[in-house]
Amino acid sequence: MEIEFFEPAEAAALMRCTESWLRDGAASGRFPHACWGRGKIIFTSEHILEIAKLSEILPASTGSSPSGSGPVTRERLIGTRSKVRRAAAH
Repeated sequence: MEIEFFEPAEAAALMRCTESWLRDGAASGRFPHACWGRGKIIFTSEHILEIAKLSEILPASTGSSPSGSGPVTRERLIGTRSKVRRAAAH
């Protein structure tokens, strides 16, 4: 068995992100993780790979939008501020 186990701080350092981002993602159910004991969050090496895949932004296709008004654009919105911007735009 070659699975490694990481506490949130270790996983965050490995991924070059904040520990709170990982904890929030795990607590909200967006990120895979394990809970040991009394709710201690643990990430495996497989979880970290899956989080990286979930967080990946792929380029939009070069086709046109359904309305025919041009290429489809994708916004990259992250966090609370982006939710406010998205709500203001609609």
